[in-house]
Amino acid sequence: MSDLPPSVVILARRIAADELRRLVQEGFGEMVKFVADVERGVIGIGGELHADAEQALLDDGSRPEHLWGANYYPGRGWDGCIEFTSFVNVRPARGNPGMEIADPGMRERVRELALGLIGEGGAL
Repeated sequence: MSDLPPSVVILARRIAADELRRLVQEGFGEMVKFVADVERGVIGIGGELHADAEQALLDDGSRPEHLWGANYYPGRGWDGCIEFTSFVNVRPARGNPGMEIADPGMRERVRELALGLIGEGGAL
């Protein structure tokens, strides 16, 4: 692993497999963090913290209330590749008191974006 912080890429279309592989290896080796903008339909992926991807999206014009964090695990298949947990999800005033996305509809929207832009859980 490099001493440099992992980079963040903003996805508006499907990430190439080699780019995803690089982000996973550059980050945690088995997973990569991402933040989805459910309004704009884009994802910030990579970085050491979800806050890194969140900041990249904010700098790109996203609004905080539309951002939700999760983790992507390649090789776990369609139903096991996404973990809906992140500190950026803690929003008690908006009805999400914990790190996990509580609203099933919002989870599904994040899942749809991730499966479309990152992948469907296949091995790298």
